[in-house]
Amino acid sequence: MPQEDQLNLLQHSASISADQDLESGYASSQPVAGNVNNRNASPEENVSTNRIREYFQQSSHPIAAFFFLAFRLGALLTYLLGSIFTDNFTFVFVITILLLAFDFWTVKNISGRLLVGLRWWNEIQPDGSNKWVFESANPSRINNAADTRLFWWALYGTPALWALFAFSCIMTLKFSWLIIVGVALVLNMANVYGYTQCDKDAKKRWATGMATRSALGSLSSGATGLVGKALSSGIGKVFGSR
Repeated sequence: MPQEDQLNLLQHSASISADQDLESGYASSQPVAGNVNNRNASPEENVSTNRIREYFQQSSHPIAAFFFLAFRLGALLTYLLGSIFTDNFTFVFVITILLLAFDFWTVKNISGRLLVGLRWWNEIQPDGSNKWVFESANPSRINNAADTRLFWWALYGTPALWALFAFSCIMTLKFSWLIIVGVALVLNMANVYGYTQCDKDAKKRWATGMATRSALGSLSSGATGLVGKALSSGIGKVFGSR
């Protein structure tokens, strides 16, 4: 009999689930293995991850925003960390310049048009002079606030970082690295100047259009009032003569 009791006890214990409260005999309502990753992650990492997720959920063009950030961050990280993984300066130089070129073309032709409704380009005239051409979306278009903040902060913030790197290269006499920084500054500042002027041109055209519509509206209302007065006076004269 004692052996049978031991066997029954072992069989009964084998059927106890992992999340069962052994003292009360009921299934525990508290998770045992859940949220392990959340415990290991720091609050700062959770907050930053949530912010990134929320931005891409709010963005009207998440793919364009992703590549807008990817090329910029890729060039910066390659410049900063490339020498850690390889001693080949030429390799780091080529990769960084390629990422800067991709970033310049993407921002100039795609990111600005989709994120803020602006685009610029430069045309060479027959006489050899340069002409800046600015294009903006219809004023009735409402830009996404998250996309607008990301675009303008990254547009102006990235050249500031490259300027700090240029100062560091000059102070440490690393003139070979200064070539990379110089190319980055030229390409980034070209987009900064182009989009700044494009934004000013769009606001000027918007203000001119509003003034023109307001003037036309006042003229049409004035003309309508004059026509109404003329008709009312004419009708009054006709009935008054009778």
